[in-house]
Amino acid sequence: MIEYKQIHEFDRDVLQDLFLSVAWSSGHYPDRLQKAMAGFETVISAWDGEKLIGMICAMDDGIMTAYVHYLLVRPEYQGTGVGKALVERMKARYRDFLRIVVVAYDEEIGFYENCGFEKAAHASPMFITELWT
Repeated sequence: MIEYKQIHEFDRDVLQDLFLSVAWSSGHYPDRLQKAMAGFETVISAWDGEKLIGMICAMDDGIMTAYVHYLLVRPEYQGTGVGKALVERMKARYRDFLRIVVVAYDEEIGFYENCGFEKAAHASPMFITELWT
């Protein structure tokens, strides 16, 4: 049975393992990930026993807008409803806010649309990515 937790403290190796399981480069910076988790307003994680299998994290302004920054699920658990369950918990957490924002890559758009998100007609995500050495 999958257990969902709202915690901010994670073992660095557990975080690294989850992020690298989906080939996210941020997994190479586990110490930074630990600090990031502590700084997010909301972190909801999914556990299969002692194994971290997914997570969703958001920042917010306290009243109007929440920004989902991370949503990741281990490949072997994708398609099992874990990702949707994480999104539903995040939507419930921010149900009184005016907007929940997520930046979705093209291959993820269908998933987010199935979760109730709509693609913006006249907006595009923009980034500045800091390259760490």
